[in-house]
Amino acid sequence: MVAIYVGVTDGDWFRFLSQRPDITEVNFWQPADTRRFGALIPGELFLFKLKAPDHFIAGGGLFVAANAYPTSLAWAAFGEGNGVASLNELRQRIGRLGRPFRDQPFDPTRDPPIGCRILEQPFFFPREQWIPVPASWSRNLVQGRTYDTASEDGRHLWEAVMERLERTASEPIAQVARFGSPVLIEPRLGQGAFRVTVTDAYGRRCALTGERTLPILDAAHIKAYAEGGAHQVVNGLLLRTDIHRLFDIGYVTVSTDGRFEVGRRLKDDFENGRHYYDLHGQPLCLPRDPTFRPSREALQWHQSNRFLG
Repeated sequence: MVAIYVGVTDGDWFRFLSQRPDITEVNFWQPADTRRFGALIPGELFLFKLKAPDHFIAGGGLFVAANAYPTSLAWAAFGEGNGVASLNELRQRIGRLGRPFRDQPFDPTRDPPIGCRILEQPFFFPREQWIPVPASWSRNLVQGRTYDTASEDGRHLWEAVMERLERTASEPIAQVARFGSPVLIEPRLGQGAFRVTVTDAYGRRCALTGERTLPILDAAHIKAYAEGGAHQVVNGLLLRTDIHRLFDIGYVTVSTDGRFEVGRRLKDDFENGRHYYDLHGQPLCLPRDPTFRPSREALQWHQSNRFLG
């Protein structure tokens, strides 16, 4: 048994994204709802139900994560995957839709947190393939509801979605569609999901300095993405921007026991770097969940292929 969440979709958001087939991850955001979203676990389906008078399910995606993020971080991570063309438009949309901002003058500097549901491999059905909502759907629902595939309506939704995806979707959803049984589908993280999941895994603090100013914190790949490194939390570190830059070009690294190391080349090349040498040997503050901690293999790759020594 797996769960399926059917969320009521803003029409402008849906139309914008349905016209952009190149977008591989989206942020289903809600301006005034920053509560914990516990309806799904990663790999379950999040479906888009259009607003009245269109009582149809018109698409969906694989659920990855949910949390409240500042508007600026949501834009930096997902860009047009937020369903708008610019950060300014995102802020304007929040102002129109979300209490308590509706009756206030538009302020382009406002950066309120918004509830974000991160979805990978989004799909948008053509109109002739829209799925009527189940008979159990209440038309008074404002946000959405959960079904499970052990129920008649939940199983019908699963089968209807998979039947359509079998003809149109890319892997791995198409594999599951051909298999037929309701199962979790392992989502492949994109760059945006990688950024926010690493940020959350590290408690929104730089792993080395404890810095909490989000605009200057980066989700750094340990094994470079261009070299085959995956968008996975175990291949990530949350680092202050300057440290991230030095890490990427090899002046600093992290030992397999989780300690920060600074190479001699930093001083040789720039006759400077005292601030970073003061941090040499310091243990990083790693995620509490051991399944999110850096992989030994990724750290060894960085030491062998990036670190200048």
